[in-house]
Amino acid sequence: MSVDYLRRILTARVYDVAIESPLEHATQLSRRTGNRVLLKREDLQPVFSFKLRGAYNKMAYLSAEQLKRGVIAASAGNHAQGVALSAARLGVRAIIVMPTTTPQVKIDAVKARGGSQVQIVLQGDSYSDAYQHALELQEQQGLSFVHPFDDPDVIAGQGTIAMEILRQHTAPIHAVFAAIGGGGLVSGIAAYIKQVRPDIKVIGVQTHDSDAMAQSVRKGRRVELADVGLFSDGTAVKLVGQETFRLCKQYVDDYVLVDTDEVCAAIKDVFTDTRSIMEPAGALAIAGMKAYARQHGLKGETLVAVACGANMNFSRLRFVAERTEVGEAKEALFAVTLPEERGAFKRLCGLMGKRNVTEFNYRISDDSTAHVFVGISTQGAGDNDKFTALLRKHQYQTVDLTHDELAAEHVRYMVGGKSALAQGEMIYRFEFPERPGALMKFLNSMAPDWNISMFHYRNQGADYSRVLVGLQIPKSERKEFKQFLSALGYRYWDETDNPAYQLFLG
Repeated sequence: MSVDYLRRILTARVYDVAIESPLEHATQLSRRTGNRVLLKREDLQPVFSFKLRGAYNKMAYLSAEQLKRGVIAASAGNHAQGVALSAARLGVRAIIVMPTTTPQVKIDAVKARGGSQVQIVLQGDSYSDAYQHALELQEQQGLSFVHPFDDPDVIAGQGTIAMEILRQHTAPIHAVFAAIGGGGLVSGIAAYIKQVRPDIKVIGVQTHDSDAMAQSVRKGRRVELADVGLFSDGTAVKLVGQETFRLCKQYVDDYVLVDTDEVCAAIKDVFTDTRSIMEPAGALAIAGMKAYARQHGLKGETLVAVACGANMNFSRLRFVAERTEVGEAKEALFAVTLPEERGAFKRLCGLMGKRNVTEFNYRISDDSTAHVFVGISTQGAGDNDKFTALLRKHQYQTVDLTHDELAAEHVRYMVGGKSALAQGEMIYRFEFPERPGALMKFLNSMAPDWNISMFHYRNQGADYSRVLVGLQIPKSERKEFKQFLSALGYRYWDETDNPAYQLFLG
């Protein structure tokens, strides 16, 4: 496919609805990283996301006949709001297909943007189901499909961000960082920058558990992920677009992967500098910029990160706050084994010196040893190893649990829950969709003689829930259990051998 992206970007019709977002100097981030950090504030768009640019540009270039018939899109997030606002501005009928699992707050937001121009159709349990239904409706009604990322006009709309960056900052730029889901944002940015200022690096950022583009480019073909992490839901895409894959192969210089804790820390970073709260996908580029600068030892360079969205559910902030300290390497979690004798606890505290204890969980278990769950403040990643070495030097068995999801999400709230009745249990960690009936689907799918020996759930204010389950399954039925897991359709992890479980709950 030959597309003149430079011309399309220069002539994009985004400013009927979008603003030229500011490029702001992040003073605190700059000081902490030793570089000049600039944030491209796409969170300030009318729908609090860059998605408006591509959606409107696509619809603005449809013919009068196409506009008369109307448009259709599938989305449960920012793209839906962009299409809805564009439809209202153009006076076009729009159908937006959303999964039945979509939270009401998102449905209401789309209705508010589109008003009477927008019809919302709820179909299927996942985005894939909604997408397939949208394609069927498109064919039946002759509608124009507005793809969230794999469309040249959508890509060109997002590319106007790069045009603005280079106009707003004419001095040298070392690299521009952009989040990647399906690839529309980074493709548009890279297509423009590499034709105008090829000396500037374009770096794509993904989470470790949603790295479809990075894997695809590495393998030279589009890779479809079996499942994706849902924390950064705006970039949770299993299969990238054909056109975005082509452009990324051609133009994107490098990719950097980050984890949930790093994204949470980046949300705090942006808040510190701007007093604005990013959604996880919106802070992804900032997290990637920090990681890349650290990995490559960058100092004194100008780095631009696209803060691409701020549609954050307020109730998620509790989770973000809990994980931020780990993401900034300011907190570490450990399991420490000490003898069950008088003075042992006092000696352990003495070894901590001036370190601030952030958490301490213990309950008596047996008469020989005690397992203690400890959180301490740290000054950097290297502190973990130093503290572990110190405790082991004094004969304390120590396990670093800082990046252990089971420990961070469940065990720290359940210390002291051992039971002699839980013999032979298997431990699984699940992501349940946050909707009525999710738990009953799990329970109804189980065989009647499978026993639940432990259950822990915490609402995260997201579209999914993290659940820890202990199950006692007869050995003769383990094959049926594997079939149950496959048919359930929820993401899961076998945590039976996890050291945090073995020490505190097993």
